[in-house]
Amino acid sequence: MDFSLWPSAGRTWQEVLEGAEYAEKTGWYGVWVADHFMVNGDDLSLPMNECLALLGGLAVRTERVRIGSMVLGNTYRHPAVVANQAATLDQMSGGRFVLGIGAGWQVNEHQAYGIELPPVKELLARFEEACQVFTGLLTQERTTFDGKYYQLSNAPLEPKPAKLPILIGASGEKVALGIVAKYADEWNHWGLPEVAEHKGNVFREHCERIGRDPSTVRRSTQAMIEILVPGDTEAEERRDRRLAAGQPTIMGSAEYVLDTVARYPAAGIDEFLVPDGFLGSGSRRVDALERLREEVFNKL
Repeated sequence: MDFSLWPSAGRTWQEVLEGAEYAEKTGWYGVWVADHFMVNGDDLSLPMNECLALLGGLAVRTERVRIGSMVLGNTYRHPAVVANQAATLDQMSGGRFVLGIGAGWQVNEHQAYGIELPPVKELLARFEEACQVFTGLLTQERTTFDGKYYQLSNAPLEPKPAKLPILIGASGEKVALGIVAKYADEWNHWGLPEVAEHKGNVFREHCERIGRDPSTVRRSTQAMIEILVPGDTEAEERRDRRLAAGQPTIMGSAEYVLDTVARYPAAGIDEFLVPDGFLGSGSRRVDALERLREEVFNKL
């Protein structure tokens, strides 16, 4: 299983860059950036940098790690525009870019910016059309598409990437995982190992219905993860708050974290992402990441 870093877009550009450079130097597999314009909470004074701008900077300041969007919201990004942006990012990164996309979900940013967030049925129908647009533009010489929500007429996209993986972030079992089965090269969802196992079983059923081998889809997941240092009461309180809120959380002794993470490969997970937004800044963040790397990841 590969391990990647998810630096918070709420950090300064310099901090995001330092995280990516740390990941590059110490053997992490990839660096992912979330796509939101504001935090999902009440404190609107908290910063949030724009995803594609950050990824453009990372594309030219790194050389080895994969970089990807986790994930671009379809409700506020037209798929034809995104496809062109993705092809350019693929050039800038030397073929290391992964196009991560999702249907869109964060209510407060839609309200704040006056962007429509449709009911779930329409949201997913729009997203499936967007997946068809992406597939067409990235693989066909010209794309004509006459959908309910998107229309393209002999649309070009040049230069095309040699191979630009499409990752879909989704967990809905009735419809969303069916879209993943049809269109995704990679699939991401949150969850602990038991959730990953369950979602994988549901996904396998969707694949069987359309005749696709589920093993052809690379799978990734993430959880709030940290090795707790004895006596760090602040971290313990943070763990308890996250558990109380029902967030996927792996926080405890090195042995506990190692045992939990070691269960992911059997559940079908190929890549584990480490969100760093709650790990502090400066040396505290690096120390927390180094503990994970040395006491967990290097032992698997």
